Amino acid sequence: MALIIPKNYKLKLLPETTELAIKMIKSNFQKKLADALCLRRVTAPLFVLSGTGLNDDLNGVERAVSFPVKALGDKKAEVVHSLAKWKRAKLGTYGIEPGYGIYTDMNAIRADEELDNLHSLYVDQWDWEKTITENDRNLKFLKETVRKIYDAIKETEKRVFERFPHITPRLPEEITFIHSEDLLREFPSLSPSDREAMAAKKYGAIFLIGIGAPLSNGEPHDGRAPDYDDWISDNEEGYNGLNGDILVWDSILGRSFELSSMGIRVSPESLARQLELRGCTERSNLSFHKRLLNRELPYSIGGGIGQSRLCMFLLQKAHIGEVQASIWPEEQIEKCKNAGIMLM
Repeated sequence: MALIIPKNYKLKLLPETTELAIKMIKSNFQKKLADALCLRRVTAPLFVLSGTGLNDDLNGVERAVSFPVKALGDKKAEVVHSLAKWKRAKLGTYGIEPGYGIYTDMNAIRADEELDNLHSLYVDQWDWEKTITENDRNLKFLKETVRKIYDAIKETEKRVFERFPHITPRLPEEITFIHSEDLLREFPSLSPSDREAMAAKKYGAIFLIGIGAPLSNGEPHDGRAPDYDDWISDNEEGYNGLNGDILVWDSILGRSFELSSMGIRVSPESLARQLELRGCTERSNLSFHKRLLNRELPYSIGGGIGQSRLCMFLLQKAHIGEVQASIWPEEQIEKCKNAGIMLM
């Protein structure tokens, strides 16, 4: 995505007021999320040892920021991409019962990101994970969980409006559920991102189901690692996928906007199938994968919700650099400055 400079962009909050609004949003939302999903906060690592299988491989091509650890004989550690697998292991370590879970502040560095309005080298999100039963591994339970998260977002948007009445709420009352296969059939000539934009603009907020498995055209809607979300299992609608993305329509940028990636996690059976489909069965020898295949980890559902992205959307900012401190190309900084977009 190239940098978008909205026409006639107007700053709705000065930088110093923005800092106060960010604090309010983060405090308010994480409490509502924790209450809605019965989560308790835990402390998370910034880095993990390489070779354990705990780091998120994203699409399998992004390089993790790594460094040798002198005290461990120069073993390599790597900054987390996300905590998708670490959280599930933590559920098992803590023995958390079905219906309850954990959340944490996840901070990451993604050095290969293409920097634009939505993408930064610095990633901050609420990572959450909840223990479930085998009977909960269905589309109905996934949708119920999505609605709870969406309600927490809506309530936080209302709180922003109460504090700053000139920032008018934009989200619809309900989130719409769409499978990526249906979206392909409706817009067969469009790219996945353009299909997302059409649906998000039409409904305002959608949960796009089925990210990772090949669709009827032989291509997945988008990439997803094979060892956390379950994207191959059949669901009640006759499609593959027990995962998805929360997407909203951003009227400032005129494009769709991903706030969260989440899903029911792989079972031992779906993990084995997805590793085979992706041609990486060697991962089954890693410690995390061994534990999962040996049924030593609980069934779970989980995801990540972008902190800066949520703040950016709710405060109606044009660039993620208006709500977080990071590094940007000089040309991008200058273009933003000329348009009244004040990067931190």
